[in-house]
Amino acid sequence: MRWLIAVTIGCLTGCSVGHYEYSKEAQKRVDMTFTGIPTVLGVGALGSVIPLTPEYSLTAAHVAKYSMYRVKAWHPECDLAVVYHKNSESDLPPHFRNGRIGDNINLYGYSFISAMPVASTGQNLINTTLANDWNKPSCVVVAANAGVVKGMSGGAVYNASDNTLAGVIVGYSSRINDNHSGKTLYKDVALYIPYARFQKWLDGVMKS
Repeated sequence: MRWLIAVTIGCLTGCSVGHYEYSKEAQKRVDMTFTGIPTVLGVGALGSVIPLTPEYSLTAAHVAKYSMYRVKAWHPECDLAVVYHKNSESDLPPHFRNGRIGDNINLYGYSFISAMPVASTGQNLINTTLANDWNKPSCVVVAANAGVVKGMSGGAVYNASDNTLAGVIVGYSSRINDNHSGKTLYKDVALYIPYARFQKWLDGVMKS
């Protein structure tokens, strides 16, 4: 994967960006986790998790922090965690593959608004930095022109060409600006951590 750290991300605002829709396929790819009662009024906290094995799932660290699951491991740099979670053995473990800029992707997760499985499609746009409480600057993320709604954090990003798991959704941004000129390069993008950033960590966690 070509690394290009040339932009910074604007503040995360609103409840969603881009287009997404109800998806039965999303229900097969990810599970929902919540504390409180998810409703159309947004009572409680909701996120998504990706089944890895019959005992473990992968999700965003900020989702794991507020979920009811016990955490097996936290990523030292990225917004990621492996949690204890009972899963069906069907189609496990998922097949991972690093994607490239320009590749088509499919995003799967759960909507915080409706508590329903949702999906979107798009294309990898650029590698960028994300500075917040959960990501260190060294954890480069991918921005994509796919739809995301709150609740999809921790959900799955799949390479459309071969149905392999490319990364984990961690949020979205209203814009991405160039560091030098300040010019807005992209608007309303999904953000995800690519497999390249957590492959070695995940392999080590699964062996421990």
